[in-house]
Amino acid sequence: MHTTETDFVPGKPRLAYDHAGKGPVVVFMHGIGGNRTNWCYQLAALAPDFHAVAWDARGYGLSDDYDGPLDFADFSHDLRRLLDRLGVGAAHICGLSMGGRIALDFYSRHPERVATLVLCDTFASFDATFKPEKRAEFVRLRKEPLLQGKEPRDIAAQVARSLLSPKSPHAAYERLVESMSALHKASYIKTIETTTMYDKAAALSRIAVPTLLVYGSDDRLTPPAIGSDMASRIPGAMMVVVEDAGHLPNIEKPDEFNAILRTFLAEHRDRAN
Repeated sequence: MHTTETDFVPGKPRLAYDHAGKGPVVVFMHGIGGNRTNWCYQLAALAPDFHAVAWDARGYGLSDDYDGPLDFADFSHDLRRLLDRLGVGAAHICGLSMGGRIALDFYSRHPERVATLVLCDTFASFDATFKPEKRAEFVRLRKEPLLQGKEPRDIAAQVARSLLSPKSPHAAYERLVESMSALHKASYIKTIETTTMYDKAAALSRIAVPTLLVYGSDDRLTPPAIGSDMASRIPGAMMVVVEDAGHLPNIEKPDEFNAILRTFLAEHRDRAN
């Protein structure tokens, strides 16, 4: 049994991360409504063979809030700080939804720090992926109620239902509601505003590390067709669809997700250093 510990990256903002195990580093990054605990199943599954790490992005979970507006590139700067803190040159990077966009942005800035990429239920660009009305609905569902005085816990149930497969276990719904209820309201609003306006389309054709894309078959926000298109533009990329899962297959179908992840990482284990 490998114990999961919580540690911090000092500085401004201070960043929290959970980690377990020893070996090549695998970093997990949550989506816009999540936090580090979304990856608890993955840390437990990988700890026997890897140093598995899941962060709270700035303004999430136990990480500090911050003054002023958010620049999307801040996430990449923070990820570099985390890798430096861990003493690792290149890590395996896994991101879901917004976390996947952070992974792509980080790769564009620091390709030498990335051993492999695992991109889960994500997309390369808002403009290239979503029609204006779908982007507006994304923002309306999350931001407008908060500006009208509601708290994250008040929107958690509705947003969770929109993201999960109808076939997902109730425990997955409860975990997602818990994550969204714990959001820092002001930081979450900043993140919604910034991530929807950040439209630096990832240069997918220039990705030169082994890349795996994982999508839930029932994901209505980022359907598997989005992943298939991305995979076709990333040289040598693999794609796997997790059946009966929605936008968070790592939570909805953890055993299947972990098996896919372990197979991929085992093949490329020694690329991390």
